[in-house]
Amino acid sequence: MRRPALATAVAATALLLTACSVGTPPSDGPVANVTVQDDDGMFGAVLTEPYTAPDVPLTATDGADYHLDRGTAEAGDELTLVFFGYTHCPDICQVVMADIASALTRLDDEQRASVGMQFVTTDPARDDRATLRAYLDRFDPGFGGLTGPLDRIVEAGNALGVPVEKGEKMPSGGYEVNHGTQVVGVLPDGTAPIVWTEGTGPERIAQDISTILTDGIPAGATS
Repeated sequence: MRRPALATAVAATALLLTACSVGTPPSDGPVANVTVQDDDGMFGAVLTEPYTAPDVPLTATDGADYHLDRGTAEAGDELTLVFFGYTHCPDICQVVMADIASALTRLDDEQRASVGMQFVTTDPARDDRATLRAYLDRFDPGFGGLTGPLDRIVEAGNALGVPVEKGEKMPSGGYEVNHGTQVVGVLPDGTAPIVWTEGTGPERIAQDISTILTDGIPAGATS
């Protein structure tokens, strides 16, 4: 049975601020104040006040500039899934990325062609374009990867309700990267009216995507 979006958001607020490692996650991200459209029949949290993707230039794995605010429209997609993570993440990132890949395989060919996916690294010091490309190809060669200066990535994350913070140095010489673990849905107009929290199964994400492509975001969610 589908859970109301409000209940999903309340129960998942802490998950949105979970780190990919054992470091202390950021506590001041805008997602902490999120409210959603209740009883909308969606598994994801539909926001009453959508986020707005920022006009922040990032770099795709092919070297091209990519702007989250207009990338969906420029690609001719109806929806872009955006996830912030990093290739050295020991656990959560891989699970979420596998769920996204599985969700998209559940769509029919026409639907799949209308959905983009962008992985924004939160660890640009280690995730160069080649590293990102090799990582993403393990899940789906059609997935896009974005990198850039850390301050731009933090700005983009904050605008989409995803806090990003460099964590403590580990004995191995690396360091933790704390970031929100939600998947954000961006529309062609640059608004982001829906988020899926960590742990939302691929079949539920796929059902929501199918609903959005067929009927749009539930009426009243952006009012």
